[in-house]
Amino acid sequence: MASPNDIKKSTVINLDGTLWIVVDFQRVSPGKGSSFVRTRLRNLKTGKVQEQAFKSAESLTFEDVVYKKMSFLFSDANSYTFMDNQTYEQLAMDRDQIGDEAKYLKEGLEVSVVTHHEIPLALQIPKKIEYTIVNADPAVKGDTASGNVLKEATLDNGLVTRVPIFIKQGDRIVVNTDEGAYVERVS
Repeated sequence: MASPNDIKKSTVINLDGTLWIVVDFQRVSPGKGSSFVRTRLRNLKTGKVQEQAFKSAESLTFEDVVYKKMSFLFSDANSYTFMDNQTYEQLAMDRDQIGDEAKYLKEGLEVSVVTHHEIPLALQIPKKIEYTIVNADPAVKGDTASGNVLKEATLDNGLVTRVPIFIKQGDRIVVNTDEGAYVERVS
């Protein structure tokens, strides 16, 4: 048995015989009373998402999962296809299994696919990913008068993010996948 304090993103929990994967979590320590963990769980069979809080004193059953390093190949209308870097076997995942992480995928990106008994459950992408700017408006003289000025730029996978005005088309940048925010320019 495990403690709710051990919960992380993509942890698989067995609740009454049903497998749930942790989509998001937050540890809460109120000034009065015991601490707890607030979670958003997704049912692995139905895809239904629910919120649930676990008191720190509770015990949970975590399921063993395997993290496979795979490369993103391509997507179609309903699924995303990944290839195992060791065996070259391919695996397809539904759009709802990937969720918001889909907007960061680009061809050749190495990710971790979470599997339970060879069934793909979730996707873990790197915290920072490098992209190339394919479209960015040029900076206009005088824009910097108000301080830290940002502009919209389109990345090589189609994602649009805000970048500093000195970034131009063709530059390579790093994006933080937790917030979708610009981190730095790659030299």
